[in-house]
Amino acid sequence: MAALPQDPTLDEIREGLAAGIAANAAFDGWGDGARDAAADAAGLDRDVAAVAFPGGAVDMIDAWFAEIDRAMVEALPPERLATMKIRAKITALVEARLAAIGPNREALRRALAILALPQNLVHGAKLGWHAADLMWRAAGDTATDYNHYTKRAILAGVYAATITVFLDDESAGHADTSAFLARRIEGIMRFEKTKAGFVARTEHMPSLSRFIGRLRYPVV
Repeated sequence: MAALPQDPTLDEIREGLAAGIAANAAFDGWGDGARDAAADAAGLDRDVAAVAFPGGAVDMIDAWFAEIDRAMVEALPPERLATMKIRAKITALVEARLAAIGPNREALRRALAILALPQNLVHGAKLGWHAADLMWRAAGDTATDYNHYTKRAILAGVYAATITVFLDDESAGHADTSAFLARRIEGIMRFEKTKAGFVARTEHMPSLSRFIGRLRYPVV
């Protein structure tokens, strides 16, 4: 758990308590008990900690996921990722997130149950999209067209499926999760290759909309 500075801001409190709350949430759930225990361990007044998480469990989960984001970025700085091919980058980024989550798998299970509640479904989807977006950006993706959305949607699905396997994986070194992830990343790469080939084949095909436009507005 990160040490809090003197007179911390609310953002610093959220960041400083996130890991401690997650550690306690595995036993106490994502409630006041987990937050208060983390505040006690950090030497912070419980009432001040409560002000930092006005949305309750969802705010605490947000803070923990942001901590996972930071851990992933720290584990894989740009200069290290620059030496990898895209497949290795995406695999390493997902594995870095799993490593950050690893000590608190039960907390994640409880967090996902909360995010699966009807009132939290949209928020949960946004968190999944954010994780996929951050991974693609870290991998160097700069697409702004429809590729931007398809890549993130596919990776968000792969990440969610991998988390499902990870939660119940008791194999040595989480080998089953690693094998599952490798198969899904291979699927992404095949899709991207097929999509690139399709775009290349259709790039110079006649456009029906342009043809109709020329009939309506002929070039003089």
